[in-house]
Amino acid sequence: MESNNTSASQTPTIVIAGATGHLGGLITQSLLDKGATVRVLVRPESDAGKVNSLQKAGATIWAVDFHNAAELTKACEGANCVVSALSGLHYVIVGIQTLLLDAAVAAGVPRFIPSDFAIDFTKLPYGNNRNLDFRKEFKERLDKAPIAATSILCGMFADLLTGQAPIVLFPIKKVMYYGNPEQLMDFTTIQNTADYTAAAALDPTTPRYLRIAGDVLNAHGLKEAASKAIGEEFGLFRVGGLGLLNTIIKIAKALTPTGKEVFPAWQGMQYMRDMFSGLPKLEPLDNDRYPEIKWITVAEVLSKR
Repeated sequence: MESNNTSASQTPTIVIAGATGHLGGLITQSLLDKGATVRVLVRPESDAGKVNSLQKAGATIWAVDFHNAAELTKACEGANCVVSALSGLHYVIVGIQTLLLDAAVAAGVPRFIPSDFAIDFTKLPYGNNRNLDFRKEFKERLDKAPIAATSILCGMFADLLTGQAPIVLFPIKKVMYYGNPEQLMDFTTIQNTADYTAAAALDPTTPRYLRIAGDVLNAHGLKEAASKAIGEEFGLFRVGGLGLLNTIIKIAKALTPTGKEVFPAWQGMQYMRDMFSGLPKLEPLDNDRYPEIKWITVAEVLSKR
């Protein structure tokens, strides 16, 4: 396969899919701030306001039909790296990402960063976590492709602790947990993840996996972070063991109509269960690879709630 790496004197070109999403938009901005040429792939039905904002920021907009192989390949030509920040269910994470991967290979792009921003799903068995199963399935395709790949694993987005993830319970000043309160867990903000991904996209020497965590805390550490951030003492609330959480997940799934929701309540519970289990703990961490990144702590996130 012919490589089209540019020399140091040339401006690197990064192609990004999923830039109209929160993470993808931040990756795009970080790449632009670093002086890269950014080519954003959008669908004709993409949000016009978000597309206009990306264009005003300096990105080049390419409206493409992801099912048109020739069109998608042309959009990837001349790029140093293709970054996927796509979000969705099997159709997107396996289907659309595979079309993007095939186009990157056909265009001779040397590197590909998939939408794997999560806990270490490579350590989890199939059937454990629906959304991470999609990433495991795509990983099998990616590992067979003639392209250098780098997955960036970041634990849980720390931003979710401000309300979306029911762990830090602000109204009752408690940190909820299941299982062992000593189990360490990885948390990284969306901004830190975006900045690290942008740096990795511009780095031609990245390994297959990079693991990052802006903060590594157990239930006790979360309690201390919440107490520090709010200025009031938080306590711990152990709901039960992981077996109880598994039972709650089964009941929640049974009561939830099968639909197209990417993050139903039971999916969040699966993610929380996996973190509390310790199975997908990230190690070793690669935080020091790009020293310009200032890591944001959980306490800082909670204090801005």
